[in-house]
Amino acid sequence: MSLLVACLCAAWCRTCESYRATFEAACAELPQDGLQVRWIDIEDEADLIGDLDIETFPTLLIADDTAVRFAGPLTPQPETLRRVLRAHLADPTPARVDAEHEALAARLRALP
Repeated sequence: MSLLVACLCAAWCRTCESYRATFEAACAELPQDGLQVRWIDIEDEADLIGDLDIETFPTLLIADDTAVRFAGPLTPQPETLRRVLRAHLADPTPARVDAEHEALAARLRALP
């Protein structure tokens, strides 16, 4: 089973600017087999984001082949990110998310 981890940010956001290295380092600690990691600037990739309204940065999306496991904003501390990643890797229970998050996950799964 593959796993998708996407961080939704904006280039103008200073928190996102410093968070990118944290995100990449935490994802590098994950099992790499079947892992897709994406850093998405919501303005540069507005077509990919679609109708999803991101209000808080950084926002994380974790999805497997069939469902979204997590979607929501995080505080920008490295340990918070690691804890969320570990929890949702260990528990494949789908999250209750809106149709826009599911649609974004489907679009991301379809990317090469």
